[in-house]
Amino acid sequence: MAIAYWCILIAAVLPYVWVAIGKLSGERYDNRDPRGWAAKQTNPRVHRGIAAQFNAFEAFAPFAAGVLMAQAAGVDPARISLLAMVFVAFRVLHGLFYLGNVHLLRSLAWFGGIGCVVALIAQAALAA
Repeated sequence: MAIAYWCILIAAVLPYVWVAIGKLSGERYDNRDPRGWAAKQTNPRVHRGIAAQFNAFEAFAPFAAGVLMAQAAGVDPARISLLAMVFVAFRVLHGLFYLGNVHLLRSLAWFGGIGCVVALIAQAALAA
């Protein structure tokens, strides 16, 4: 089960990775007005990094809930760990595709990640 918990930690950190990469792609960052700074940026990678951050935050809560629900319901820990690792892999790919502006693969990675979340929650519901 420790693997799934590490995956929760990785998923929690990913939004900050994507926004850091985005911010490093722009002009000198202004921490006094971060939203104003972002709005003024002309490098699309800045905006994609911020969008990847928002999307990673949106994906985190259902994923963490799914892992914890599956664990509480007594789902096989190996299955939980596998789904958690696959989710993280899809989310890393999603962020990379977002930053690289590869929209079709980004969407496929998003669907793969949400599929893992649905599988975790469905496994919990079936085991309860």
